[in-house]
Amino acid sequence: MALKSSAQQAVQDTGTYNFTVADCVNYAYAHQHDVINANLDVKSAEYHVKEIIGQGLPQVNGSANFLDYLIIPTTLIPGSFIGQSGNVKLKFGVTYQSTLSVTASQIIFDPSYLVGLQGRKTYQQLYDRSYTRSKIEANVGVTKAYYLVLVGIEELKLLQANIDEIKQQMDETVARNKQGLVEKIDVDRIVYQYNTLITSKENTIRTLALNYQLLKFQMGMPIDRQLTLKDKLEDVQLDATGAEAANDTTVYHQRIEYGLLETQKKLNEYDVKLKKGQFLPKLTANANYSPSYQNNDFGSLYSINFPSSYVGLSLTVPIFTGFQHSNQLKQSKITVLKSENDLYDMKNNINLQISQARTSYVNGLQTLNDQKKNMVLANEILRVSKIKYEQGVGSSIEVTQAQTSVREADNLYIQGLYNALVSKVDLDQAYGRIK
Repeated sequence: MALKSSAQQAVQDTGTYNFTVADCVNYAYAHQHDVINANLDVKSAEYHVKEIIGQGLPQVNGSANFLDYLIIPTTLIPGSFIGQSGNVKLKFGVTYQSTLSVTASQIIFDPSYLVGLQGRKTYQQLYDRSYTRSKIEANVGVTKAYYLVLVGIEELKLLQANIDEIKQQMDETVARNKQGLVEKIDVDRIVYQYNTLITSKENTIRTLALNYQLLKFQMGMPIDRQLTLKDKLEDVQLDATGAEAANDTTVYHQRIEYGLLETQKKLNEYDVKLKKGQFLPKLTANANYSPSYQNNDFGSLYSINFPSSYVGLSLTVPIFTGFQHSNQLKQSKITVLKSENDLYDMKNNINLQISQARTSYVNGLQTLNDQKKNMVLANEILRVSKIKYEQGVGSSIEVTQAQTSVREADNLYIQGLYNALVSKVDLDQAYGRIK
């Protein structure tokens, strides 16, 4: 399976990877372990279908044998046959014998073969849908990992902005301390915050590198390859309209999991037909041609042959099998009933998943919007606290607390952002929108 568009061009032209989320998904379709194996299963199913069809074609087999009688068999016959008394020993046969044979058979009526032909498309469909499910799962895993990296990049930006701001404030505080305008403890507080932010930045950089590796793993890309992301957070559409269609009670039909169970139920129904066919007779046509060669001189063995040939019909009629077929049929019918129960349970499960995903998405959007507002408020509080401190009507503790609130607001925003992005993917998956 070839890569598409920019993903293919990036690999072929530059040897580097600069992917959108769609490029990453397409790459996963071609390289991700489970997707590749599912695609191989599809090809294997195609050959299995051809195998089923081939069972109804003429079956031709050839055989050959060669015998060298070191001791020719001896037969006793009554001597009266040749006017002698007692038994007479006679050797019947020749030293060398060889037989060539060609046998052909053709199914005329076999219920098992007919059921196999009827169910071959359903069998193929089962693996096609399994392949689709693997691609959907790869899509979900890659998209979530992609968003995790985007959120990590955003977190790094916020950290750097905080570091730049507090670095400037730290330099000003140190200068003012030298002038005797502020106490040494004020310097210590801001240096402590600065060091804490530097440590957080270093940890975030290491975590971001790990998240890049996770993304490449989800894509099936070697983790030592270089990968950069084209998409930005602002490219992702997060709006409440994605949670609509709450009254759609047939959306479960769009889920590949439900389709897989439907296909499995059809196969189980074909198995019931197969078990019923065991009670019916089977008719096969047979043909054979066998030239036979015999001679006491090995060099002249194949100079003369004694051919034989036949055509015929073989009819097999089941009469009594110890109730095996009857019990097998009952088991197959129970399997069909279980399939119907699985479908009913899957329908309820999908409807529950949709409700959960819709609630999580709406809650995630609300939380994200609140955290954005809190970030604005925290930064405004910090701005006012710094002005008050500079004018001598505020304390350094108040500024420190405001800076801590900004950092907490940033952390909550990052967490809310990732939760909203993940809940969007879960919502699309629940509604069967990921194809």
